[in-house]
Amino acid sequence: MTRSLFGQIIAMVLMIGAAPALAADINQSVFGMMPDGRAVAAIRLSNHNGISATIIAYGASLQALVMPDRNGKRDDITLGYATLDDYLAKPQYFGSTVGRVANRIAKGRFTLDGKDYQTPVNNGVNALHGGTIGFDKVLWEVVEAKAESKSAHVTLRHVSKDGDQGYPGTLTVTATYTLDEGNALTIEYRATTDAPTVANITNHAYWNLAGEGAARGAMGHVLTIPAETYLPVDVTLIPTGEVHSVKGTVFDFRKPRAIGDRVRDARDEQIVFGRGYDHNWVISRSVTKELHLMASVTEPVSGRSFELWSNQPGLQFYSGNFLDGTSAGKANRIYREGDAIALEPQTFPDTVNQPAFGSARLDPGQVYRNVMVYKLKTGSKPVK
Repeated sequence: MTRSLFGQIIAMVLMIGAAPALAADINQSVFGMMPDGRAVAAIRLSNHNGISATIIAYGASLQALVMPDRNGKRDDITLGYATLDDYLAKPQYFGSTVGRVANRIAKGRFTLDGKDYQTPVNNGVNALHGGTIGFDKVLWEVVEAKAESKSAHVTLRHVSKDGDQGYPGTLTVTATYTLDEGNALTIEYRATTDAPTVANITNHAYWNLAGEGAARGAMGHVLTIPAETYLPVDVTLIPTGEVHSVKGTVFDFRKPRAIGDRVRDARDEQIVFGRGYDHNWVISRSVTKELHLMASVTEPVSGRSFELWSNQPGLQFYSGNFLDGTSAGKANRIYREGDAIALEPQTFPDTVNQPAFGSARLDPGQVYRNVMVYKLKTGSKPVK
C-alpha cells in the first residue's frame, strides 16, 4: 500500500469518527401493496426521546405516533389500522390527509367565477373531505425522506388533475411531516394550481393519549381551546352562517375542561345535531403569518399532552361520535364512540358557499399553506 493511499484511508476514518451521530433517525419499509401492484411506502421518523411517527404513502397518513408517558411507558396514541388491507376495506380517515376541500360543502355544490361545480355527495346530502375519492384514498409519491442532526422529515406529493372529484384546475399538493429533537411533530401542506380553484387541506388524526389500545377512551382528556366564538350548524352539520359566543355554553373550553363533562348534554341542540362535538371554533378570522395556539390537550393518567399550533383560522373539534364499533385498530381493540378525538386546523366549513367566512380560493401563482405543529409532552412523574 502506498503512503498516499494509506493517508487517504486514515483521513477517511478520522472524518467518519469525528462526524456527529445523528440523533434523529428515519426508516423506510413497505406497508403493503395496492390492488394494482403498487407498493405503499411506510416511513418512520424517530428522535432520541423515544418518540416516533410512522407515515404511510396511502393518503399521506399518520399511521402511528408512539411516545412515552410520565413513567417512560411507550404507547401508540393515534388510531389506525395495522394493515393496508384494512385501510382499503373500511376507510375512516385515520390520520389521513383530507382534501381537496376538508370538512363539509353544502350539497356538494359551489360557484367559482360564475361557473357552478358539483362534487360527490358522500355525507348525507353534503360533500365531506373532498368527495368519494379524496386525498385520503390515493397513493402519494414519496419525494424526499431525510434525517439530520436535529430532525427527520418526509415529503410526499400528489397531483389532483383538473376535474378530479368535480374540482377545477390541476392541483399539486405536498405533505411534509417533520419530527424534531424538541418533540414537535410538524405537518405542512402546500398546494399550487394551474387554474382558479378552491383548497382547504388538513390532517384527520384521531388521538387517544392513553394509547390507541387503552381500555379508557378520550372523554377524560382535558381540553383547552382559546376561542371566544364557534360556528353553530344545522341538522346536516353545515354552518348556519352565524357566529356565536362560547360564553355560558357547552362550547366554552377557554379554561381546561374534561371533554366528557358535557359531550352528551342534550339540552343544547347543537350537541344533539352533532351527536357530541363536531363543530368549528373561531381562533382567528383569517390565515395568519405567524402560528398561533389552536388547542391543548392532556390525558391526566399518563401525563401525555400536546399543544397544537397553526396558521389557520378555524379548528374543527370532533369527539369521535361516529366511531361505531365496526373497526378494530392496531391493538386489536374495537374503536367505539368517544375513544378518540380529532383536532383539525382549517378554513371554516362551507367557506366556498359563505363569503362572510373568508375565501378558500386559490389562483395560479399563489401557494396554499397549512402548517400545524404538535408540541408533544410526556409529563413529569407524580410527586409521592
